[in-house]
Amino acid sequence: MSLGEKERRLVRLFAACVIGRFDEVARLRRAAPAGEPDRAWRETLLQVHVFAGFPRLVEAYGVLATEGGLGTLAPEEILGESDQHARGRELFERIYQRDSDKIRAMLVAGHPDFAAFIEGHAYGRILARPGLEPSVRELLACAALAVLGQERQLASHVRGALRCGASSAAVLNTIEAIADLAGIERAESARTIAAHFSARENGA
Repeated sequence: MSLGEKERRLVRLFAACVIGRFDEVARLRRAAPAGEPDRAWRETLLQVHVFAGFPRLVEAYGVLATEGGLGTLAPEEILGESDQHARGRELFERIYQRDSDKIRAMLVAGHPDFAAFIEGHAYGRILARPGLEPSVRELLACAALAVLGQERQLASHVRGALRCGASSAAVLNTIEAIADLAGIERAESARTIAAHFSARENGA
């Protein structure tokens, strides 16, 4: 199954926020169809700081507010402040599989508190939230890492997207959806990585 039109809007929104293309963020908001922005948009925005830091997210919220906002927040979207380590660990293991221990050890070597933050906050509190399927969250990750030129991490999240249920076509469509935002060299590199690891994960 290829990337749907709504998912295409979300990956472009995400990539544009991550690299600070707020003109594109504003354009996407102005072009939003009836019924959007919705929770999927709000969940997409919440994920921005994991890949681009808080300043980008704060700026994105400001731009979107001037263009009409992000719709009405439902009470069930507010999950509270407690870290969700068990959910974070489960998703981390699902994405990285046999490489989980190696990646966790690398994070701990950088700083144990950083490793705990990644598992408890990034994965537990943000990436494992309801409101967006894990496959869509991983496609967002692929979009961000492609525009940032983070090739090694892109390879990991291409595999993660497939392991979470995204199709190879959706992964490749994601790269094409943000190719103009990535630029020629990064887009071509991302295409190569996506094609290679999609084939490898599918046993080709």
